[in-house]
Amino acid sequence: MENNTKNTTPTSISTSTSKSSNSTVSRTILLLLRVLTFVFLLIALILIVLTKDDDAEIKFKDIHAYRYMISTIVIGFAYNLLQMALSIFSVVSGNRILNGDGGYKFDFYGDKIISYFLLSGSAAGFGASEDLHRVFKAAELPLNSFFGKANASSSLLLFGFIATAIASIFTSFALPKRA
Repeated sequence: MENNTKNTTPTSISTSTSKSSNSTVSRTILLLLRVLTFVFLLIALILIVLTKDDDAEIKFKDIHAYRYMISTIVIGFAYNLLQMALSIFSVVSGNRILNGDGGYKFDFYGDKIISYFLLSGSAAGFGASEDLHRVFKAAELPLNSFFGKANASSSLLLFGFIATAIASIFTSFALPKRA
């Protein structure tokens, strides 16, 4: 007859406890980064949509770079909402919805792609604001408030990129363990 008792030496208990606590901390940090990204993108979206100047009759829709910036915010927002839902489920239940290598690769590559996408939207907004501000200033239409709001939105989009890039670092930690 075989003895089916598990080996519960102190080293095996501490190793499994250490792995689960590291995983819980990592999941919690990842969730906090997703919430931070959500807040940055939400405020950036509100700012850019409300950017207009009644005196010169110019709106964000009139500038293609700002429309691109809005599309990057909306796509990043949608991806981040999905990842927040998955992260909340993971933290609360302790299990992942997307198990296996595919789930970890989705997190890693999704974070990489979206982070660089957010960076390109931020750069487009900054570039357009700087160039157009010079043009309007030369025409004696400074529009400081208009371009100030657009720059604030671009800055928040940049902070969203940074939070997503840091999240991609955390998702990369899970890859070698699963591959």
